[in-house]
Amino acid sequence: MPENKGWKSPYLLLTVTMLLWGSAFSSSKSVVAQMPHTVAALLRFGGGAVALLAAVALFGRPAAPASARGGGRAALAGLLGVFAYNGFFFWGLSLAPSLDAGILIPVLSPVLTSAFLLVTGRDRPSGARLAGLALGLAGAVVFFFGAGGSAHGGATRLTGDLLYLLSAVCWAAYTLIGPRVLAGVDPLRATTYATCAGAVLLGALAVPDLGDTHWSELPAGLWLNVVFLAIGPAAVANLLYYRGVGAVGPASASLMMFMVPVINTVCAVLVLGESFGGLQALGALVLLSGAVLAVTRGRGPARPRAGTAPTAGKKPSEL
Repeated sequence: MPENKGWKSPYLLLTVTMLLWGSAFSSSKSVVAQMPHTVAALLRFGGGAVALLAAVALFGRPAAPASARGGGRAALAGLLGVFAYNGFFFWGLSLAPSLDAGILIPVLSPVLTSAFLLVTGRDRPSGARLAGLALGLAGAVVFFFGAGGSAHGGATRLTGDLLYLLSAVCWAAYTLIGPRVLAGVDPLRATTYATCAGAVLLGALAVPDLGDTHWSELPAGLWLNVVFLAIGPAAVANLLYYRGVGAVGPASASLMMFMVPVINTVCAVLVLGESFGGLQALGALVLLSGAVLAVTRGRGPARPRAGTAPTAGKKPSEL
């Protein structure tokens, strides 16, 4: 009989990741409302780096010193997936609702990932894939046009949404280099290296704003929120995401991102009372439909065949 690996299933790990990330948008927005966005980003990922370092000390297996090449790859992952992504994300949160972020980032990221795989020849084009990409682009244009309407935030909200777009670009790049970072490196250590590298850069970015933060006036509830963001979405979720990407590949991992908009919408509406207008809702629906079509080509996520090697062990050209 096959061994029961329930909790080790890559799709289960990715599902837990999406639950944590889906709740992180509104949680991060509530933190940004009470301190500079650069400081909020530092607290989330500085705390995440500390949590991961503790996990390495407690649970990490002995490992040979990382090579310069491996360390460089992990640093690049931290630059893209922690520093650049969160720099744009938290800046966007200071200007636009978290509801917009939860639509644009997780939906555009797989579209961009799929487009890159097509352009580089790592995936074969099809009518459904190309139609989905075109539909997703049209939906994004409609969404941004709706965000610029004065009745729903005007130029400030539009600027925030454009920053979310840059976050999506960074996350697509992070997803694509994930298997290369994992090659030959324990996922826990790879995640820790990347998070620490990104947190150091976020710290440098936050230095000018640290003195403007009224630390003594911050409520206890905010600190509980920061602890959740640091341990859950920043540390645990990134580790699970690396493991998932290494097992199923970037395309299938990106497909799981479609859970995030649903989770985030529930949190943003019920917890923060956010909303968007009819034109943005239409754009979000078109964008989501195009993204699903582009990534799946009308089919579900591909599962590794029995006897095949994990994606993480393959060369980039084989992904």
